Amino acid sequence: MKIFVGVITLLILFGGVWLFKAPQGDDPEVIATRGIHWHPHLEIYVKGEKQDIPADLGVGPQYAGMPTFDPAMRMTAVHTHEPDGTIHFEFPARVTREDTKLGNFFRIWNKDFRAFGRTVVMTVNGEENAELDEYEMKDGDKIVLRYE
Repeated sequence: MKIFVGVITLLILFGGVWLFKAPQGDDPEVIATRGIHWHPHLEIYVKGEKQDIPADLGVGPQYAGMPTFDPAMRMTAVHTHEPDGTIHFEFPARVTREDTKLGNFFRIWNKDFRAFGRTVVMTVNGEENAELDEYEMKDGDKIVLRYE
């Protein structure tokens, strides 16, 4: 009986490890299946004047209806803590390309991407980028939006 229990225990253990390590699919829209913890940085200027990005965007019960809201953490997976422009990506599980788009951050902020002006120039890590709100943010990005 002890051998039988031992064999079953090993099968369950190895089966669990195999399932955990098994590929999660070939979906090109999926960036990660086991979460990410990224910190892109955003600066916004309107006619040359730097704008504040509020602290605690995405934090609190008022965001409960938003996608990726975690009731245990009481915040969305995309949020801010300080008013320094650091955007926190704290996804515990599956992350899609759509989840990382700059426009999603603006939706959490409850701002239209064009709320600061119709003409905008965006740079990412010092290089001009025309993707604007469709840009898929990455860890360590330095994103600057200049509205005129």
